[in-house]
Amino acid sequence: MQELPRVCVIGAGSSGITVCKSLQDKGIPYDCYEKGSDVGGNWRYKNDNGLSNIYKSLHINTHRDRMEYKDYPMPTWYADYPNHEPIQKYFTDYTEHFGLRKNIKFKNGVAKVEPQEDGTYLVISEKGEKNFYDAVIVANGHHWSPRWPEPDFPGKFNGKIIHSHDYVDPQHPIDLVGKKVVVLGMGNSAMDISVELSRPGVAKKVILSSRRGAWVIPNYLFGKPLDKSTEMIPPGTPFWIKQLLFGIMLKIGVGKMEDFGLPKPDHKPGEAHPTISQDILVRLGRGDIKYKPVIQEYNGSKVKFSDGSEEEIDAIIYCTGYNVKFPFFHSDFISAPDNYLPLFHRTFKPGLKNLFFVGLYQPLGAIMPLAEFQGKWLAEYLTGNYLLPNNSEMQTQIKDYETKMKKRYVASARHTMQVDYEDFLYYMQKELKAGKKRASKTSNSLPIEAKAKYKQTSKSGSNGHKNEVRKTKKRALAKV
Repeated sequence: MQELPRVCVIGAGSSGITVCKSLQDKGIPYDCYEKGSDVGGNWRYKNDNGLSNIYKSLHINTHRDRMEYKDYPMPTWYADYPNHEPIQKYFTDYTEHFGLRKNIKFKNGVAKVEPQEDGTYLVISEKGEKNFYDAVIVANGHHWSPRWPEPDFPGKFNGKIIHSHDYVDPQHPIDLVGKKVVVLGMGNSAMDISVELSRPGVAKKVILSSRRGAWVIPNYLFGKPLDKSTEMIPPGTPFWIKQLLFGIMLKIGVGKMEDFGLPKPDHKPGEAHPTISQDILVRLGRGDIKYKPVIQEYNGSKVKFSDGSEEEIDAIIYCTGYNVKFPFFHSDFISAPDNYLPLFHRTFKPGLKNLFFVGLYQPLGAIMPLAEFQGKWLAEYLTGNYLLPNNSEMQTQIKDYETKMKKRYVASARHTMQVDYEDFLYYMQKELKAGKKRASKTSNSLPIEAKAKYKQTSKSGSNGHKNEVRKTKKRALAKV
């Protein structure tokens, strides 16, 4: 019987824990490294990992039924769109239910991953542990490294500037009560923060500013959760049909964005990642929030907008997204310039049979069920039950998908990882089925040889590592 490869999982957020569950189900040996002291990643309020941060009022914007793991449904008494507290409890309950904690190294993130000549990886933890693995699964998330406007707006601003990543509530990290605030961006964070600041007794004035318009989608339409309605559209339905249906729903149920003081979107519905908010249009309609086009320049305490108007402003919040980063890899090995990293089904990198990515996409829907399936798919691959297409075929499929996405979406770093929930899951399932058929026609050899077991070391320091390698070589020669 062949030994199964030893796997390193980076991150115990919502993607990492479901991967751990799939590896455990198949008996695949693994260790999971987590910088924080508990699971949950970006959904853990006041996370002590030093990277994740969410605002106190955050709620999910995808219906709970669409966010849950299929192997562990959310409690039916959860609200349709609960806040972060029950969501975090759901992740901790999931971890406890399946007994995953024993393989998670808490408060011990990965500092460095070094590919070795024999195909294994040397993983060096932040505590100095050095261990070898046959495969690495990256689940470190992509909402932790703030993306700032480049280049920044000209001039000097005398007030405070923060990124939405640092925003906690109207008084932290800076006091915004009674202040005049500009919120820059048209994504979900910009909507949530603008709404919260515009409530009575909070900010004195709230201005929403952006480079372009967006389609704002309410959580509920016609009395029903809007995102649940998409379940009725079969996967693989041509985009133009979905776009037509969606456009009609928005026209009837919401109306024109211009009627609320927002700019007319320069794209059709579905051609940019949607902005979801039940409250922003009402706040705009009441005058609690004012819209201004993008900032043109700073002039001391004044902000000049591209329409020529100026406003006295105390603080600015940049809701300008995030950079995709892998600080544990050398940039010559793996990097994502402008958030671009081509992957086969956003999981496999052609040419590397033992390095995988989970949760590295921006779905029209929730990440969790998609990451759950990726974990199951990888477990089938690591046990030899699934066989990848050849590199040429994978590259062709990647190119075809990227061409289709570029035609559909407006050019933006935000859309380099865009996927449609139903279609993405459907085509992953289809590929898994095809790969199982390919595997059944070949020998049952594992795609990755288990070598790391004979190189394991937890000693820190280069001398300890070198001595362990020498001992490993001696043991291997003795066996020969």
